[in-house]
Amino acid sequence: MGNGILERRKVLLGMGAVALGGFAAPAVALPMDDAINTDPYWQCVPIARTMSGIQIYGDAHTWWDQAEGRYRKGTEPKKGAVLNFMPHGGMKLGHVAAVTKIIDDRTILVTHSNWSPYGGRRGYVEKNVRVIDVSEDNDWSRVRVWFSPIGDMGGTEWPTFGFIYPNGRPPMALPETAMELPKQPPQPRMAVREDPEEDIRPTGRMVDIRKALFGPSPTGRLAYLDRTLKRLK
Repeated sequence: MGNGILERRKVLLGMGAVALGGFAAPAVALPMDDAINTDPYWQCVPIARTMSGIQIYGDAHTWWDQAEGRYRKGTEPKKGAVLNFMPHGGMKLGHVAAVTKIIDDRTILVTHSNWSPYGGRRGYVEKNVRVIDVSEDNDWSRVRVWFSPIGDMGGTEWPTFGFIYPNGRPPMALPETAMELPKQPPQPRMAVREDPEEDIRPTGRMVDIRKALFGPSPTGRLAYLDRTLKRLK
């Protein structure tokens, strides 16, 4: 009798586990990111289209050819125009950015999206960030772009097709759902020794590290190291 009751309990427990598994399966299958993160992810194309009023659709690298016969194109930056980037490196689909201000003949401000990451995520809108012309002929065929994670201009030189100019006055307004890139402090840059023979003297921080490792009163070789550090300071 005892064995029969035990077997029935095992069967009931097994059925309960199956039932619970059936209810749990849909929850596991749900995309958690969609449930938690409701922030919109903005590609560069819809932001550039909204900001400029240029009615071109499709991947950014197709804009230059699509603009032929529909919009004027050129190498001179103008407010409201779209700077069209060529595919380059890991950026396979190109890029578009709306010009918001002309600083000088080598510097403009743009508003664009899906460029700088924040918290491991792209798709944010950046307003009025710097782009500089690094081409030899000042024709904006190669540019460098502000990169928020380092708080400075990025080191890559990006090739561009040029500027596409809107017909009439552009709306210059972001969609209400567009989420701007949160402000973040610039990341510290590591010093680079350009001259291998350059004498690098230890700082007070190095002395503190030495004390933490070896104690306040080193002997023998450590005492020699301590005297050397003091002379170098």
